[in-house]
Amino acid sequence: QRAYWPGRGCGQVIASAPRLGEKSKAPPQASPKLGPPPALDIPAMLCRGGAVTRLCHFLGEQTTRTGRMCKPPLQSSRRKNIEFEPLSTTALILEDRPSNLPAKSIEEALRHRQEYDEMVAEAKKREIKEAHKRKKIMKERFKQEENIASAMVIWINEILPNWEGMRSTRRVRELWWQGLPPSVRGKVWSLAVGNELNITPELYEIFLSRAKERWKSFSETSSENDIEDAGASAADREASLELIKLDISRTFPSLYIFQKGGPYHDLLHSVLGAYTCYRPDVGYVQGMSFIAAVLILNLEEADAFIAFANLLNKPCQLAFFRVDHSMMLKYFAAFEVFFEENLPKLFLHFKSYNLTPDIYLIDWIFTLYSKSLPLDLACRVWDVFCRDGEEFLFRTGLGILRLYEDILLQMDFIHIAQFLTKLPEDITSEKLFSCIAAIQMQNSNKKWAQVFASLMKDNKEGDKNHSPALKS
Repeated sequence: QRAYWPGRGCGQVIASAPRLGEKSKAPPQASPKLGPPPALDIPAMLCRGGAVTRLCHFLGEQTTRTGRMCKPPLQSSRRKNIEFEPLSTTALILEDRPSNLPAKSIEEALRHRQEYDEMVAEAKKREIKEAHKRKKIMKERFKQEENIASAMVIWINEILPNWEGMRSTRRVRELWWQGLPPSVRGKVWSLAVGNELNITPELYEIFLSRAKERWKSFSETSSENDIEDAGASAADREASLELIKLDISRTFPSLYIFQKGGPYHDLLHSVLGAYTCYRPDVGYVQGMSFIAAVLILNLEEADAFIAFANLLNKPCQLAFFRVDHSMMLKYFAAFEVFFEENLPKLFLHFKSYNLTPDIYLIDWIFTLYSKSLPLDLACRVWDVFCRDGEEFLFRTGLGILRLYEDILLQMDFIHIAQFLTKLPEDITSEKLFSCIAAIQMQNSNKKWAQVFASLMKDNKEGDKNHSPALKS
């Protein structure tokens, strides 16, 4: 008897075996008087897919019921109205059975046709749904690009030429909140951060040359095993130049542009190296590479260094990067004042676990959210940070807590700390900024600056009464 595998095309021979008692040299002749053929090996065919599985069952049922075989199929006997070979197992349900098997009954053929039509209709529904989704995304993207293009014209032609007179107007602040166009982002950041330190491009070149001399000196006198000890030396903070190499490789690793051999590796190395020579009292602190990298992506080399040095000279950044413990605690205390005001339920939940702000805020503040949030979203946070100052950094933190409040309320200490250390990657600017906008930075008619100033005036005993973070 010859068996046929329907999933490999009608009439394809897959096995041939002699009947019991017959000689293997004498092949059997096809005859309508032969007994029932061997049962098809249905389990062996299950891996071919759902439609083929059903087809195999149909063939097995018919063969067992009729107990007879049809003549071997001829190529010309295939269904005339098939204009293509089935490209999927789904289409096989419409294929006629091999000629050596009984034909489908009308009812069976109609049922199979209905099943096939249902599968096709379902597939079309999914395709239409996905097409509508893609169309919606493209429409939103096109609208966003139009808004950026129109905003860019306003920034270039109206705002930047009249920066001092327009930067604080309501219209500009509202436009600023929506995010800066990438083409003017670096320029606006530079103007907003300012240059109180009066750093010039020539001064940058001087400190860069000094950094290169230090690198050369270290490469000649120090081995790789001495890098960590040299960087930790309190006698010479400029020795932290070598520590930069260890941290650059961990800066935006998914972009592959700051790592060794990448297009921005040397540039980032130069900016950080020049800063450690410019501010040996601060040196290099882990997290600086992310801030410098974001600036480099939006500014020219010398301008990035000027913005970087002035940004790190702001009171909040200076307190964190110099690890001024007393000042850091006051920032945490001010944060908790507004935390309790805006999210009282979550505040009590954190307090019940003695979960203090330093556990999650330090990483956010050190990198200005550039490590914790997607890069495009982090840049938008930077936009408003340059507009509102340090207050917006802590407002953003409260916005993140508000966004995930329901999830955090279900977690314990360990899971909260893990969650806030590595935020979900699918966070969107629309949802985050909606939550940030809902945060009110006012407590008992006092704004952030007033609350922080009152904490600065309090003595250490008074500080401990304001925040659980200070009791540890």
